Amino acid sequence: MSPTHASPSNDCLMRTAQEGVVTLTLNQPERFNALSEAMLDALQTALDDIAQDDRVRCVVLAANGKAFCAGHDLKQMRANPDEAYYQALFARCGQVMQSIVHCPVPVIAKVQGIATAAGCQLVASCDLAVAASSARFAVSGINVGLFCSTPAVALSRNVPRKRAMEMLLTGDFISADTAAEWGLINRVAEEGELDSAVASLTASIGGKSAVAVRTGKAMFARQLAMPLEEAYAFAGDTMACNMLAEDVAEGIDAFIEKRAPRWQHR
Repeated sequence: MSPTHASPSNDCLMRTAQEGVVTLTLNQPERFNALSEAMLDALQTALDDIAQDDRVRCVVLAANGKAFCAGHDLKQMRANPDEAYYQALFARCGQVMQSIVHCPVPVIAKVQGIATAAGCQLVASCDLAVAASSARFAVSGINVGLFCSTPAVALSRNVPRKRAMEMLLTGDFISADTAAEWGLINRVAEEGELDSAVASLTASIGGKSAVAVRTGKAMFARQLAMPLEEAYAFAGDTMACNMLAEDVAEGIDAFIEKRAPRWQHR
């Protein structure tokens, strides 16, 4: 895939592509990359396009400026004091989060600065997350009288119950190291090494069979919602089907022959 750039009409979200890795960069640093209506629409459009592109191997969700994402645009919300408006806004945001979960390829959050409220939800919705050591995370709606109910959905599926409730009830920030310890993110990168840490992760994923990665992501998300017996039955069927892929035959042969596999589907 050759490099591409965001169109002028969607300048709040930049898109670049290189060797199967698509990077979506939140690009409203002066607004702390808040999830405004325009930002949510741009993210949804980009995710819908990516879902239809078999050339994409991995997605990186990044941001420009001092903040990764400060959550919903509070000024925009206050300018529209209507329950129907709020319901539509939160439904739109929830759809973006679910589109990340259901994206056929892994989505990696690349976090610098703060990720608060729906911004923390954005991190939690991604499959993987790498953060700079100075990054901080919070679900801080409680500080303005609003319990972060929708961010709680993603947060509670990443961190233990009591950790999630502590964040939700206090609104306090946690450090990148704490976020890694609690399971909100995967890795902490030292200052100046965030780019290389994410590149290392995308290179590792990109070197695997595309069939296996896409099959695995879809299976993992579905089985989480199933009872144990049903999950094992579904996983067994998925694995049996996966075994028939050309890449599996090649991978096993390469292992036996002690050579690098030559994937048919990249």
